[in-house]
Amino acid sequence: MIAVSDITKSYGAGGNRNQVLKGISLQISDKDFTVILGASGSGKSTFLNVISGLERPDSGSVTYGSQEITKLSDSELTQFRKDNIGFIFQQYYLLPNMTVEKNVRMGADLANNREYKKIINAVGLEDKSRKYPSELSGGEQQRVSVARALAKKPKVLFLDEPTGALDEQTGRQVLDYICKLHKEYGFTIVMVTHNQNIAEMATTVVKMNSGKISEVSTNEKQKTAYEIGW
Repeated sequence: MIAVSDITKSYGAGGNRNQVLKGISLQISDKDFTVILGASGSGKSTFLNVISGLERPDSGSVTYGSQEITKLSDSELTQFRKDNIGFIFQQYYLLPNMTVEKNVRMGADLANNREYKKIINAVGLEDKSRKYPSELSGGEQQRVSVARALAKKPKVLFLDEPTGALDEQTGRQVLDYICKLHKEYGFTIVMVTHNQNIAEMATTVVKMNSGKISEVSTNEKQKTAYEIGW
């Protein structure tokens, strides 16, 4: 379980200081699919960065199981992310001089995973493994980033607007792959989005507004990527 307690986060200094997170507390169960929903400027991406260990809060704590990561040193926190966390962003962040296989292998090497080709096959890119990012469509590049993140065998997968740069058909396809792999591998998903339709795919929906959580709800039935509106 991820336990977040009274998190605050501000940027800037002096009179220009802007408080983005205002005392947020939340619990995320193991293997859950949690969507953090909110408009631009609500603080959802900052919250994702803090709970994933990419940024440190000003105050409060983030605990994974019995390990409070907000007490870790910078080197310990880097190692924690390496061992436990996967990231998928709206931007693909692929290395342009590496093939699909080599990009995915970068993630696999962090976990000594020699079966990374199964992940490439699972996201439908077996016939593209020798292609370079410039030779792929946007959806194919995002699937490479999905495969790279999962090849390191993360316990928690964080996604920040993963379909934001994709058209509807490709976005549905990417979400479908992510959900199928979630069921197969049993990791926890925490996804930030402004798309309320995607929230219908989640188990837990966390709504944010002005740096605070305004509502936490549970979907009794989760829709598939092809059942939601767009």
